[in-house]
Amino acid sequence: MLFALGVLGYLLGSIPFGLVLTGLAGLGDVRQIGSGSIGATNVLRTGRKGLAAATLLLDAAKGAAAALIGAWLAGEPGVLVAGLGALLGHMFPAWLGFRGGKGVATGVGVLLAASPLTALGAALVWLGMAVLTRISSASALTACVAAPVIAALLGAPGPVLLLVIVTAVLIIGRHRANIRRLLAGTEPRIGRGK
Repeated sequence: MLFALGVLGYLLGSIPFGLVLTGLAGLGDVRQIGSGSIGATNVLRTGRKGLAAATLLLDAAKGAAAALIGAWLAGEPGVLVAGLGALLGHMFPAWLGFRGGKGVATGVGVLLAASPLTALGAALVWLGMAVLTRISSASALTACVAAPVIAALLGAPGPVLLLVIVTAVLIIGRHRANIRRLLAGTEPRIGRGK
């Protein structure tokens, strides 16, 4: 059952909504602009805020759907396996040469299903940092560092806490290039190009 849930989570997570939506809108391949990512931040670089918002919501929804199905069929272990499957599917989709998004929206969706208060706390941290810095990656990284602390303070059960920690580590790992640009002072601000 857990293996099947992992596969299901991966398949849901690997739906490249950013690529699909920009293609349907006649904007071409979103991987050819900005960071080359299929996520909402890169879709925003097309100048289409509505498409970026839709990508954000759909990427979060696929993470939440995977985690909820996992919870329904196998409880907390199911949430862990299906949620991580969705995150890995988004980050490393087989049909895109294992080059996907950075996992922020999908990770938020997974956390919303697994631990809504943790997701809310992390989202507030992201929002606060976005207002202060206007740098999406700095906001995401700060929220990733905060999320396990929030989950632990809320007394999240072991599998959920593990899910939060692994999600944070995976997302931080996908931001290596952003971290280098942050240290160099060259990371773009929200609403600007690469």
